[in-house]
Amino acid sequence: MTAKYDVKRELKRCYAPKNTDWELLDIPELRFLAIDGHGNPNTSDAYRRAVEALYPVAYTVKFASKGDLGKDFVVGPLEGLWWADDMDDFLARRKDNWRWRLLINVPDWISDDVIDDAKRTALSKKNLPSIADVRSETLREGTCAQVLHIGSYDDETPILTRLHQEYLPANNLRETGLHHEIYLSDPRKTDPARLKTILRQPVEARGD
Repeated sequence: MTAKYDVKRELKRCYAPKNTDWELLDIPELRFLAIDGHGNPNTSDAYRRAVEALYPVAYTVKFASKGDLGKDFVVGPLEGLWWADDMDDFLARRKDNWRWRLLINVPDWISDDVIDDAKRTALSKKNLPSIADVRSETLREGTCAQVLHIGSYDDETPILTRLHQEYLPANNLRETGLHHEIYLSDPRKTDPARLKTILRQPVEARGD
């Protein structure tokens, strides 16, 4: 029996890291379900609706892949790209001004047609208009600095400050993409002090 595809197993260094200080690694091209929005993730109805829309589509894609293509997979963890029009708002954690793109990884054999069919099926079963906003997204992040953060989401500031003020300058690097987080723990069931979150930042060598 063929094992289910599981991105955490197939790409262990990318999705199951052990390092609690910044390290560089190369991220391969990856395919996702995606939905965009803005606002405070703790209080925004848009954020809640986005999460509620992503999962029905992801599981409908999974069941279609297993039934129609004979290929099963484990639905990946929730991920997020985060930024702000004024990056001072992002660094100062003024979350009402944040923008985000929520993601769930799917295997590369999942076509846009499969995703579109899954959206129609999910929308017919659930009265969730945000399902219509789910789309496919391909990320090509390449070289990234990455770390496993253990603790509350609101306690990420020191390790992110170290990235920008120490690690990147010391290694002659600069940012090239959006701040990326991968949520390995269920915040509904996990003590905030024990939450595991992968923090990832695409980078490149400085040219000066």
